[in-house]
Amino acid sequence: METTFWRLTVRSSFSAAHALRGYQGKCENLHGHNYAVEMNVDGYRLDEDIEYAVDFSILKQHLNDVLEALDHKNLNELEPFTSMNATAENLARYLFKKLKMQLSGLPVELHSMTVWETEKQGATYFETSGKPSRL
Repeated sequence: METTFWRLTVRSSFSAAHALRGYQGKCENLHGHNYAVEMNVDGYRLDEDIEYAVDFSILKQHLNDVLEALDHKNLNELEPFTSMNATAENLARYLFKKLKMQLSGLPVELHSMTVWETEKQGATYFETSGKPSRL
């Protein structure tokens, strides 16, 4: 049986500083990024009246609410990044976990979160019930 769904995407951004502890190179020094963030959610049915999975403005508001706590901050001074590096990978996981809770009452499921440090490099986090083929 085929399952159909819609994947919705909203994007936002924030600016913040961080320094990578334990790294040898330029990134061990405090430096900043204009991060781009992309959130993907899956909807399995459309609203009968408006024919959308969920209003984009609701998704954008949830994303921006979470990003507000990071914007123009030194990430190394914020939990949980006082004890872990604020890498793109850890930021994507952190945002995914925060937004998964916030979106729980909506008729969509969070699929993935991507954090871009630059326009050319980023990290995507998602959760799956199966194990990856390579560990």
